[in-house]
Amino acid sequence: MNAQPDAPRTPRDPEKTRDRILDAAQALILEAGFSATTVDAVVGRAGITKGAFFHHFASKAALAHAVIERFAEWDRKMLEQMVVRAERIASDPLQQLLTLLALYEEVFETQGDPSSGCLFASYIYEKKLFGPETIDVLRGSVREWRRVMRHRLELVLVKYKARREVDLDTLADLFYSLTEGAYVMTKTLDDRRLLARQTRELRNYFELLFEPR
Repeated sequence: MNAQPDAPRTPRDPEKTRDRILDAAQALILEAGFSATTVDAVVGRAGITKGAFFHHFASKAALAHAVIERFAEWDRKMLEQMVVRAERIASDPLQQLLTLLALYEEVFETQGDPSSGCLFASYIYEKKLFGPETIDVLRGSVREWRRVMRHRLELVLVKYKARREVDLDTLADLFYSLTEGAYVMTKTLDDRRLLARQTRELRNYFELLFEPR
């Protein structure tokens, strides 16, 4: 009697499994916070076994670090892409800055549900639960935003002057500070358009702040 061939097995992709775990953990952290996100909950959301989880992550702390590291890299790349787009759209440095904010405003207008908030804020709320390496990722992201925005402002000040005395680092932090605060307000008031409106007001502020030299 001839034996029937075994049904072909779907090859396992370790990277896809890892991404599923990270996606599940990120969603759960945004929904309930890190302390309430258990390994069992992540395993259930990702549709994997506990063995598969621990194959990729030695602990919940290791998972937390990987989640925020991936998110920070995504955030950095998005900012980089937005800057490139703004530079292609406009040649004037002030218009590039205003265009950069307009591009983010467009993202905030069209994104599905900003009320879940920002992953950075979710981590900072529970800062004491994370090791120094994970906190360094958060700080690195803030510093990267400050570096990029300060550079944009320095370019603006070559052709323009501020109508009021300003501190460049403080001014550079304004967009990051605004978006994080607006995420909290969005979640509190259940107002999905609030973040886009706040970004628009910041754009108006920058437009009014600078005048040609």
